[in-house]
Amino acid sequence: MRTTGLAAIATMVAGCAGAGAGTSPPVKPAAGQAGIAATSATPSTSATPKPTGVEAVLARMSVEDKVGQLFMPVLYGPAADGSSGENQARFGVGTPAKAVAKYRPGGVILFPWAGNIKDVRQVVALTNGLQKASPKIPLLIGADQENGRVSRLAPLVTDMPGASVIGSTGDPSLARKAARVTGTELRALGINLDFAPVADVNINPKNPVIGPRAYGSDPRKVAPMVAAAVQGFHDAGIASTAKHFPGHGDTNVDSHSGLPVIQHSLSQWSRLDAPPFAAAIGKDVDAIMSAHVVMPKLDPSGDPATLSKPILTGLLREKLGFDGVVSTDALDMAGVRKKYGDGQVAVRAIQAGVDLLLMPPDFPKAYQAVLAAVKSGRIPARRLDQSVRRLLKLKAARGLLERAPVADPAKAERVLRSPEHRKVAQLIKDRAR
Repeated sequence: MRTTGLAAIATMVAGCAGAGAGTSPPVKPAAGQAGIAATSATPSTSATPKPTGVEAVLARMSVEDKVGQLFMPVLYGPAADGSSGENQARFGVGTPAKAVAKYRPGGVILFPWAGNIKDVRQVVALTNGLQKASPKIPLLIGADQENGRVSRLAPLVTDMPGASVIGSTGDPSLARKAARVTGTELRALGINLDFAPVADVNINPKNPVIGPRAYGSDPRKVAPMVAAAVQGFHDAGIASTAKHFPGHGDTNVDSHSGLPVIQHSLSQWSRLDAPPFAAAIGKDVDAIMSAHVVMPKLDPSGDPATLSKPILTGLLREKLGFDGVVSTDALDMAGVRKKYGDGQVAVRAIQAGVDLLLMPPDFPKAYQAVLAAVKSGRIPARRLDQSVRRLLKLKAARGLLERAPVADPAKAERVLRSPEHRKVAQLIKDRAR
C-alpha cells in the first residue's frame, strides 16, 4: 500500500480499526459526551439550566484545582498514609495522602522503584487510600504495564507476552484478549488507566528504546493490533493510552537519555507512523502519549513533539481529529529537559496541546510555573478549561467522575494470575512465530 498523506491514514483506519477485534461491545461515548448525555435535554422554560455532569464539576473548581488536575506525579512509599522522606523533600509533606490533599492532582502513577508495588493487598490498600485522599474528584491511577519488557506490576499480574510476540501471531483478537486480561487485573488492583498499547512502528531494527515493545515493523499489521488492544482495555473497563505520538519507531537514540531526531517527511509520517494512532482514535482511545522526539520536517523549531504545537495540535488534534487526553511522556526524561527548565517545560507542553503532565521531576516548580502562566494569561483560562474538561470527560467515561470504585483485596487475589488468565498467555505463546 503506497498511497501517502492523510488519505492513506483514512484508508488504513477504515481497513484496520476494527480488524480482528471480534464482536465488539457498544463503543463508549465519544470524547465530550460521557457524563453529560443523560442530562443533555433542555428544560421547556426560559431559565438557563444548571450545569450538570462534567460541566458542573468544572464550574465548582478553583484555578488551583484546575491546575492540579493537569498533573500525574509519582508519590513514594507503599501506603497512602505512610511517611516518607522522599515525599517530604519533593512535595513538602510526608505522606502520599497529604500530597494528594495539598496539590489535588488529576492522578498518580505507580512504580516499583518508588516503593508502590509490594504485594496484591498492599497495592489495593494504597490505591484505595489515595482515592480516599481525593474525595471531590477521583484520581486517575495509572500504571506503565505494557507486558513483556515493560511490566511494572510484575510479578503480581499474569506474565503476558509482550507486543512483538503478540504481533508475530498475526491475530489481532489475541491483542484484544491480552489487553482485556491485563486491564481486568489492573482494575482489580484499583488502577484505572494503563499507559498502553505501544502504537509505534519499529521501523529501525537498531532502535534502543522501542524494539520488542512494538507489535511489529509494518504499519498495516501494527494498526489492527493497536485497535484491538484499545478495545480490550475498554472491555475490562479501564482507560487506554496509545504511545508515543507522532511515532518513536525510527530512532537510534533513547529519549530517556538523549533527544532523538527523525527525518520523516509528512508523507512518510502519514504512511509509516500515523496509521496505528489513527486506528486507536477510531476505537475511541482515551489518551495519546507524546514522544520526546524531534521531527524537523513536521516542525522545524527543533522542539520535541511533547512541546510542539504543530505536531500535537496541528497533526493530532486537527488532522487526525483526536479530542481526548494528550499526555506527555515522563517529564523527567533527558529528551525533553535539555532546552528548557523543568517549570517552563510544563508550561510549553500545555501551550502545545498537552492535557496531562506526567512525572515532572520538580513537581512544585512545574505546578507553580503553570499556575503563574494561567494567572498572567500566558495560558488563557479557556485553554486551561479545555484540558481540565478533557480529563473530567475521561474520568466520566470510565465511571470515575463522581465516585471512585473501591478495590476489594480478596477479589484481586482471585483475579490476578487466575488459571483463565494464564491460559490466555499460554495461547499467545503457542501461536507466536
